[in-house]
Amino acid sequence: MPDRLQARGITLRYDAQTILQGLSLTIPDGSFTAIVGPNACGKSTLLRALARLLPPAAGQVVLDGRAISELPTREVARRLGLLPQSPAAPDGITVADLVARGRFPHQSFLRQWSPEDAAAVEAALEATGTAALAGRRVADLSGGQRQRVWIAMALAQETPILLLDEPTTWLDIVHQVDLLELLSRLNRQGRTVVAVLHELNLAFRYATHLVAMRDGAILAEGAPDQIVTEALMARVFGLEALVMPDPVTGRPMVVPRGRPEADPA
Repeated sequence: MPDRLQARGITLRYDAQTILQGLSLTIPDGSFTAIVGPNACGKSTLLRALARLLPPAAGQVVLDGRAISELPTREVARRLGLLPQSPAAPDGITVADLVARGRFPHQSFLRQWSPEDAAAVEAALEATGTAALAGRRVADLSGGQRQRVWIAMALAQETPILLLDEPTTWLDIVHQVDLLELLSRLNRQGRTVVAVLHELNLAFRYATHLVAMRDGAILAEGAPDQIVTEALMARVFGLEALVMPDPVTGRPMVVPRGRPEADPA
């Protein structure tokens, strides 16, 4: 089968500002793809386009061989789940009710709430360590707890493709590792995962496919141990760094030296 999710020559704009122009990207099926790059380089904008939240000004996003813009909304939601940046919950909603919203794409007039839906919600709560929070209001939770609840909602959707925009935001290091271990496990079970990540060493440790961006362009992509070099860190981040094997996994690990000094006038 061809890869299910692709961007073909897309140009993305906010009002009159062009963020990405003529960009093409194929998400390998069954991969854990991490998108990395400096702030404001277009990572989140690209993810929004892949999720059909931002229509391209040119080119198209293709899902399962069809332009994603041509597919019914409910059908897209059955195939592709999204955790955006800074999602907002309705006032007064509880954790259990919010996570249950992940099941909406699977329901219809003829198929209401089912034991399968209940099992999916329970599994998502358990996987994210939020089962004990089920009866609490989302507004009363800490930032890290809310983030894990939103991840639970995305997991409850049970889509074959999962897109996450900075999912480790608000999480302490323990929960960052827990989340990435969970995503890695889902990936090994067959789910395609795409995540915008800022924690480089965690991205290099868990991703099977890496996309490195700068200024709206993809500078490199491939397996982390094949593309992560000191030269790439300098090109993408303007950072002098050592690249060495992670002592736990053998994957690349970056140790910053600092930023290059500006040339004298």
